[in-house]
Amino acid sequence: MNKKTIKSKKAHLIGICGKGMSALALILRQKGWTVTGSDEGFYDPIHSMLKKNKIKVMSPYSARNIPEDASLIVTGGKFTNFSAERNEEIRITLAKGKKIKSVPEVLAELSSKTENTIIAGSFGKSTTTALLSWCLINSKKDPSYFIGAVPIGFKKNAHIGKSGHFIMEGDEYPSSNWDNISKFLHMRPKNLILISAEHDHMNVFPTEKSYLKPYQKLISILPKKGLIMANSEGKNVGNIAKKAKCKVVNYSLHNKSSWHAENIIYGEKTSFDLFKGKDKIINLETILLGNHNIENIIGISAFLLEKKLITKEELKRAVKTFKGLSGRLDLKTKKSSVLVYEGFGSSYVKAKSVFDALKLHFPNKKIISVFEPHSSSWSNTLAKKWYKNIFNGVNKIIMLPPPAHRAKNPNQMTFQEIIKEVKKHNKKIYKTESEKEVLVLLKNKARKNDIIVLISSGSLYGLTASVPRLMEKMFPKKLS
Repeated sequence: MNKKTIKSKKAHLIGICGKGMSALALILRQKGWTVTGSDEGFYDPIHSMLKKNKIKVMSPYSARNIPEDASLIVTGGKFTNFSAERNEEIRITLAKGKKIKSVPEVLAELSSKTENTIIAGSFGKSTTTALLSWCLINSKKDPSYFIGAVPIGFKKNAHIGKSGHFIMEGDEYPSSNWDNISKFLHMRPKNLILISAEHDHMNVFPTEKSYLKPYQKLISILPKKGLIMANSEGKNVGNIAKKAKCKVVNYSLHNKSSWHAENIIYGEKTSFDLFKGKDKIINLETILLGNHNIENIIGISAFLLEKKLITKEELKRAVKTFKGLSGRLDLKTKKSSVLVYEGFGSSYVKAKSVFDALKLHFPNKKIISVFEPHSSSWSNTLAKKWYKNIFNGVNKIIMLPPPAHRAKNPNQMTFQEIIKEVKKHNKKIYKTESEKEVLVLLKNKARKNDIIVLISSGSLYGLTASVPRLMEKMFPKKLS
């Protein structure tokens, strides 16, 4: 296919401001497609990134948004707002007999001739994918990559490189409303980094057994010449990985595994010795917070060194310079004595890793959490057990309501029912309904040496911008 023909192709992405959808939009743009998209709501950093790359975003959903000559139409995962009943663009497209593809289907076509490494698990996927990609980029290997978040310091969260390696974040969630195959099963995996398989997405996988089935299938399709890096401390990982046909290498935080860390020194910069068995490989330093991130570093280090893709010195330099992801425990205040962090909390294990990291690195500070149960998992009745200890060690909890459309989903708790569950275990909880109410509360409750952590998987009412501004005004950091 000649260059002129490729440039004439048009793609339209329904739900383009999803992190995975936006990543695909950038790849298609790089491949010469004219890309448009639509969404109901969008916010930074995704919206600015799309705008910077000259990708037109339209709202609300309307049949008029779709170019008549669009040859590729893509939609997001298995969500109600991507159903024919709820979405006019999908309804009209299907009525015309046109095919709508999912993100992983398109990725499969784009990666048919590359060696694909999938990062999978119930948490840590985006950070691990970004870190692995960064190490290869920093070592001038020019990988292709697809990251379901926005890495700090990257120009884009997706790229087609020339090296023959494609690093992809993989997800067990169904590909679309009409394709129940888990996303990562489409991605032609050769290698796998498996972090954890802890029961999640209870609206789709009501039991742990049903949740593990896609992971078991993923293991079965890996080729014999592939490689699995398995986190031996990740829940269910050992039982899943033992059925693999290919080589399996274990890693973990502790020395129960082949690859592990010793001599960890925590701080604003954390350092540790990377070991393989009894042999010290190299000392690594990172600005990332939490044991879960040390584990992520061990996993990618083991993968890169086992595959001999980079040297130890290249690894050390890349890990030291990796700045993490936007919205994944990144510091939002630069000029305040109050540290404001944004954390991603679509599930129990993700939110818990945020709280654990802050308590580990700042044991003497009081934590205020602004928490939005944005994902349907948090308002599912099965999540009542999560509220028993998720806020352990948090001094004040400011709760925001779940999205209104969640009420239409089965087995959903109301906001008041969620508040009731939290109150059973924590007394210092404040119910709020808006950005303004949260800011008023923080004006009264915050103190100069507190940590404020903003946790959601949505936009958080704009608080990721307004809370840091407020804290820098109320508690300016004294210049030394």
